[in-house]
Amino acid sequence: MTVAALFSSHSPLMGYNSPGSEIENEVNECFKRLGKWVEDFAPELIIEFAPDHFNGFFYRLMPSFCVGVEATSVADFGTPAGALPVDGALAEGCVAYLHQQGIDVAISYDMKADHGLTQLPDLLFGWNNIPPMIPVFINCAAPPRPTIERVTKLGEAIGKFAADLNRNVLIMGSGGLSHDPPIPQLKSAPPEVRERMIAGGYLPQEARAARQDRVLNEGMKFAAGESDILDLNPEWDREILNLLTTADFAAIGRYSDGDITRLGGCGGHEIRAWVAGCAALGALGPYNAHTWYYRAIPEWIAGFGIMTAELS
Repeated sequence: MTVAALFSSHSPLMGYNSPGSEIENEVNECFKRLGKWVEDFAPELIIEFAPDHFNGFFYRLMPSFCVGVEATSVADFGTPAGALPVDGALAEGCVAYLHQQGIDVAISYDMKADHGLTQLPDLLFGWNNIPPMIPVFINCAAPPRPTIERVTKLGEAIGKFAADLNRNVLIMGSGGLSHDPPIPQLKSAPPEVRERMIAGGYLPQEARAARQDRVLNEGMKFAAGESDILDLNPEWDREILNLLTTADFAAIGRYSDGDITRLGGCGGHEIRAWVAGCAALGALGPYNAHTWYYRAIPEWIAGFGIMTAELS
């Protein structure tokens, strides 16, 4: 029994805004090869670190970290609807363990998960074949965000929890790298958007469709060079991948929140999911990381990367 890790960017624009057949084929082929790697590892449990985009977590009460005991997909951007196969007993045990280790995490018996959590396992396994899992939300979209140091400690503690389970555990991190999607900011949002960011609640289908159309349109404008959002930053992306490969979490932590926004965009904060996952594996010993894919894909507003890591 062992622990391994897998990380991938996500993009709600996949399947909507085409970057061309060559790039689509590259990404699809990479996921096919990645699927074989996952099949060979044969995970018995997934622990996934993932963000949210004001679909499940809101400023009425915004935790830095939350473990879901039960979780349901909000089915945004074509992701499937329905319950995720959460192992509730293990999730409760994870929360108890983290509290014993001095890591304060919230707990949810009704976690709402958007594409930030659901897209990756659906791509890897198919919705009806996802193994038992524990979803771990990390606040990446709503300032104030947890520091990289706190994220690292969360990951380390979950890695030790996973190692004690005596089963094949696949740690997953979904998000990043550089991207600057049109996520509203509380201080500048118009009153009706600000209220939604605070109060949350059910989003009618018509409103969700309009919200998604705005993102899709922004993606096409960005690809055409007609958008004001921040450019993708392959140099910064490769620097983060290198620091994760060498487990240099202190160096990543030297980037302030302002630095990350300036270099990686508002979505660049999702590197926290990768940091937590690498820290989880690093807590168990040295690891070897392999970058399977990287390409800046404007149509998806994403510096799109895929990486795995295994204990040495």
